[in-house]
Amino acid sequence: MSLKERIKNDIKEAMRAKDTAKRDTLRNIQAAIKQIEVDERRELSDADVEAILMKYLKQREDAKTQFADAGRDDLVSKEEAEIILVKTYLPEPMNDEELEAILKEIIAKTGAQGMKDMGKVMGAAKAEIGSRADGGRINVIVKKILS
Repeated sequence: MSLKERIKNDIKEAMRAKDTAKRDTLRNIQAAIKQIEVDERRELSDADVEAILMKYLKQREDAKTQFADAGRDDLVSKEEAEIILVKTYLPEPMNDEELEAILKEIIAKTGAQGMKDMGKVMGAAKAEIGSRADGGRINVIVKKILS
């Protein structure tokens, strides 16, 4: 079952269970998926859906930070619940050791010598690693290796 189908089925299950928080979160994700499908007139793959989920997750984490800074604990807990739900649809994230090992291989493949080759490494890394690691984490480790 594709990720898109799984989300669609989970929306139905949430509706049957009267779980409005889960239903609403999944509907937001489904709306983002449909928006891209309509705009680009193409069927999205699981990798595309994972990218949408990563973007949605980052938005939720940013919102959680802003609500925490504003002292809105009620909204912080809502964002935390959405973050936990979205993470269930994403592959298990890589730990730093795995990520560093893969990035060293990518750097060797691309022949990167220093910081001037950062873009080449980042492009190859995002293609190979996908949604198993956040771009920010990849960036920090690549900088550490290249410098």
